[in-house]
Amino acid sequence: MPIFDTHAHYDSGGFNADRDAVLSTLPAAGVGLVVDPGCDVLSSRAAVALAEKYPHVYAAVGIHPEDCGGCTGADFDAIRQLCGHEKVVAIGEIGLDYYWAENPPKEFQQQVFRRQLELARELDMPVIIHDREAHGDSLAIVLEYPEVRGVFHCFSGSPEMAAELLKRGWYLGFDGPITYKNAKRAPEVAAITPLDRIVVETDSPYLTPVPYRGKRNDSRYLPFVLEKLAEWKGVTAEEMTDITWENGLRLFGLEERV
Repeated sequence: MPIFDTHAHYDSGGFNADRDAVLSTLPAAGVGLVVDPGCDVLSSRAAVALAEKYPHVYAAVGIHPEDCGGCTGADFDAIRQLCGHEKVVAIGEIGLDYYWAENPPKEFQQQVFRRQLELARELDMPVIIHDREAHGDSLAIVLEYPEVRGVFHCFSGSPEMAAELLKRGWYLGFDGPITYKNAKRAPEVAAITPLDRIVVETDSPYLTPVPYRGKRNDSRYLPFVLEKLAEWKGVTAEEMTDITWENGLRLFGLEERV
């Protein structure tokens, strides 16, 4: 089976010079599907436009915690409207980011996060969660919405947090950082994550895996992530590719569409 990159920002300015060249060649390179999550209304619309242009691209729409400052009711209305598009498969990238001091205030991030979780509950859509240096609050808030499911993108929490999410039906996303020498927690998290809850991501153009760390990332580098996961889980890289393909289809409700 081909590779499913469940999180890549091809609408990013990092691809302005060669976006079409990269996206057009992905199927021949073994990448069968990509989900492009928006980070605000503008990038969500751009993600939808890419999904309209390329059969192998789907979109998620949402307001990222780093980009939520000053968002208004009109922004939420726009996201709601975009959710009705046939190629929008999730609400995301949403969540909390306490890493950057210049980010919007924590309380406002939480308010925006909750509002989008409420929309996901109303529309019965999965969510893509961004959680950076906000593990306790991120977990507490998603537990307020037990009907909502999705994926914690580039999961960086503890094995204990992972266990809580897995118990409630969440998926965990694994990215390039699992190939880094300082990836100490990731093997512990992978060890307790069932094979049927693992999805792979690039977060392109960011988080490029070893041996290409420092270069711009794209979906063609995902085999390095798959190989590391396969090694940790005691399966072949081909088996891990097949497993994560099926998991991605199930997560985003694409089993009958692909």
